[in-house]
Amino acid sequence: MPGSQDFASDPRNDAVLIYLNGKLVPKAAAVVSVFDAGFVLGDGVWEGIRLHKGALLFQEAHLDRLFEGARAIQLDIGMSRDQVSAALRATLDANDMQTGVHIRMMVTRGIKKAPNQDPRNALGQPTIVIVAEYKEPSPEIASKGLMLVTSGIRCTPANMFEMRLNSHSRLNLIRALLDVLPRGADEALMLDPHGFISSCNATNFFFVRGGEVCTSTGEYCFNGITRGNVIDLCHSHGIPIRLADFTLDEVYEAEEAFVTGTFGGVTPVRQIDGVALRGLPGSRTVQLRQLYEQLKDAEAAHHG
Repeated sequence: MPGSQDFASDPRNDAVLIYLNGKLVPKAAAVVSVFDAGFVLGDGVWEGIRLHKGALLFQEAHLDRLFEGARAIQLDIGMSRDQVSAALRATLDANDMQTGVHIRMMVTRGIKKAPNQDPRNALGQPTIVIVAEYKEPSPEIASKGLMLVTSGIRCTPANMFEMRLNSHSRLNLIRALLDVLPRGADEALMLDPHGFISSCNATNFFFVRGGEVCTSTGEYCFNGITRGNVIDLCHSHGIPIRLADFTLDEVYEAEEAFVTGTFGGVTPVRQIDGVALRGLPGSRTVQLRQLYEQLKDAEAAHHG
């Protein structure tokens, strides 16, 4: 089974142009220096955005997260919000893209005088890359759901490794996935330092018991735009929802579960640690998938 980030191949992506430091270049020319801080240390931040029916979905929230992340690591992007928006649009226009596109914008501290840790050795010019590709979630994921297995790798508090920061450094999350792949998992379910449910290695996690949607407090999980939208949809449509500390035993009693992310939206889960869920997808998952699609369409109609 593929993971939550799996996508159907699209031959149009072979010819896409990549935004690299103000220029639009073919894939083969989209290269950075081996002295780049992103390559040397994972020193940078990124943002994922979807293009849907002409609109960059929830663009302002994504730009907020990008600039907040850059400030958190004292990285000057060197562009205003309007300039970033213009660069995103220029990339899409150059590729004549209208919908069904996933964008990854990456900003690193740029080239360094030497491959070492000290950020003061950066030469002062960030590296900015925008990759826009035709990507839709694999239909198999929505129909069969994900198999989650709990990893021994824990989520971390902000004063250790900030989960809410979209950092280029993802090694702890990759380790969590590697931990569970031999057990047949599609994605790793991760606990917080106290042993409560937190998130998955690439998405945020929700489960449903007695019709109530449950998720973590948010202290140790990703600062997910889709997670926030799903929580808001529950509030605005009278769907019971509770943010709290939940144990694995409580999750094993769930009727249904799903994960959220910019790429896949709302993705159902079929099994957790060998415990099969009764509904696939469950009624709440179907309801929230439909509400989220309606939200996307409304956003596109308003901003497209």
